[in-house]
Formats: sequence, structure tokens, C-alpha cells
Amino acid sequence: MSDVIMDKLGEKVDKSLANLKENLNSVRAGRANPALLDKIMVDYYGSPTPLKQLANIAVSDPRTLTVTPFDPKSIGSVEHAIAAANIGINPVNDGKVVRLSIPQLTEERRKDLAKEAKKLGEEAKVAVRNLRRTANEDIKKLEKAGDYTEDDVKETEEEVKKAVEKAIKDIDEIVAKKDRDIMEV
Repeated sequence: MSDVIMDKLGEKVDKSLANLKENLNSVRAGRANPALLDKIMVDYYGSPTPLKQLANIAVSDPRTLTVTPFDPKSIGSVEHAIAAANIGINPVNDGKVVRLSIPQLTEERRKDLAKEAKKLGEEAKVAVRNLRRTANEDIKKLEKAGDYTEDDVKETEEEVKKAVEKAIKDIDEIVAKKDRDIMEV
């Protein structure tokens, strides 16, 4: 029984960590990174479509992203969607390719981005703590149903506590790494 609860908890914790990493990828760190454009939706013939499904996104140099639409007629829509995404980068359209020059970050902007990364980390920690609460509630339900003894409850709660502490430590490491990337000049 404890394996079922721990497997379920582990799976949800992994999803939370993956979600945190994905969210941190969209935080600009001063270098060209195609993940900056992951959440951009383009109005393509009336339906919102993810940019990465409409175009090839490449890093041409450390400070430049190039977006080459598969359908050349959609370049205006792609440029408009990037400009409307408010990611702090102005797209330049040369007729075939949209270029994005990543500006050098100011010290103040770096600090703002670091705060944003820490906020995302805190949200992930809250999610993991909520998973702990849910797991502990499941344990209590099993105890009430008579499926768990008192020793089983204590043992499983300890396992849950250790798993959550490890996840929080992992979150801190992920956020610290992103913080170093952001603050690196």
C-alpha cells in the first residue's frame, strides 16, 4: 500500500519539477534560447497555434534567435504574435525570417528576473507541500479503513516527508542554477 502512495507522490512531484523547469525556461537569461518562444500562440488562419508548430526556431548566434515560418505567408502573423507576447524583444522581419536580437540585460532587469525565478520556485514548493498534504490524507483514509496499522502510518508518513524534503531541495537547486544564469554577465 505504501508503494502505491509513494509512486503516486513521486509521479506528481516529477510533474511539478518538470513544470518548474519549463516555466523557468521562459524566463530570459540574456542568452538566445528557443524556449523563450515556447508559450507564444500565433493566429494562423483564425485558430491559435503554437509558434513552434508553425516555424523553425534557431539560435544563429549567442544573442540572436531566427524564426523561419514554414508558410512564408504567415510571417506577418508570426511577427505580430512575438511582438504581442511582451517578452521584451522586438522582432525584425526581413520578408523570409523574423530575427530577435536579445538585448544585454541591465542589473535592475537581472534582479527582477531573479525575483521572478524565485517566485516560480516558491509556487513549485507550495505545489509539492500540497502533494504532501494529499498523501497524508490518503494515509489517514487507509488507516480509518483498517488497511494500515499505526506503524504503517508512521513509516509511510516518514517516507512522504523525506520525498517532499528532497523535492524542495531539488527545487532550490534548480532555482539557484537559473539565478546564476540570470546574474551571469
